[in-house]
Amino acid sequence: MNVATIFQLNSFHVIQDPINLNRIDDDFYICNDIRVMPLYEIPTRLETTVISICLNGYTRVSINLQEYFIGPGTMMVAVPDQIVQSLEISDNYQGVVIAISRNYTDEIFPKVEVMLPIFFYTKEYPCINIKGEELNSIMEYYNILWKKTKKEYESKHIIQTLLVALLYEIYEIYYHRLPRKKEAGSRKEMLYDQFMRSLSENYKKERSVNFYARELFLTPKHLSSVVKEISGETAGEWIDKFVLFEAKSLLKYSPKNIQEIADELNFANQSFFGKYFKRYTGMSPKEYRRK
Repeated sequence: MNVATIFQLNSFHVIQDPINLNRIDDDFYICNDIRVMPLYEIPTRLETTVISICLNGYTRVSINLQEYFIGPGTMMVAVPDQIVQSLEISDNYQGVVIAISRNYTDEIFPKVEVMLPIFFYTKEYPCINIKGEELNSIMEYYNILWKKTKKEYESKHIIQTLLVALLYEIYEIYYHRLPRKKEAGSRKEMLYDQFMRSLSENYKKERSVNFYARELFLTPKHLSSVVKEISGETAGEWIDKFVLFEAKSLLKYSPKNIQEIADELNFANQSFFGKYFKRYTGMSPKEYRRK
């Protein structure tokens, strides 16, 4: 599929609707009427993180060629590089939307230890149904953010802190509501959660399954077996996903050179990093950066 356009928050500058839309520069937008947002009627590659909740009516969207029906109580989380298209929106649609620029997301990334799991979860399940306390919790954050952004000189740090808390809330919802590959007891669920949290904290410097197994007082074989049973992927596969996700992000959006990126990800040298990256992507870091 040919991507016809790239969706960035600075495309909002033509929209003037102080009743339904608040903003902080071109980094953060929050609105209570989807019609004031640019609708991607043609396939569009996101350069933003978009969180939306349908409260009434319905809409249909395509995300990475998969069609989703979004009705009341459905939360959609779309992240940068996903390809999104709006297919239909009902006349009685009501909902709320939060849009965060890639730069803004990058700033809060180090403050959210579970950011990478959020990215992986939402890429596989961009739309989930929430209700009751879950819906109320997300709407509470939305309402606070709405009030804060109404203030002309609200601190950027306050907004970012609220977003960090919101992302943790979303992570908890996803973690507890996602279907598992197999049923597992609470002990295995707990070990998997501990592994993911440790991985979020240590993936830049530790790529060995042995390290994470020692952290959890398990053998590497047992850890991989538990992680595979819960998530469908081994511990080693998750480690590689985290490292490659970070490497790709740094190559595309960081001014750092390849040696600096190799150092940040704790590779012995640029050559080792290049071989690792090419083994999993089929191209060198330099080729990936140029594409």
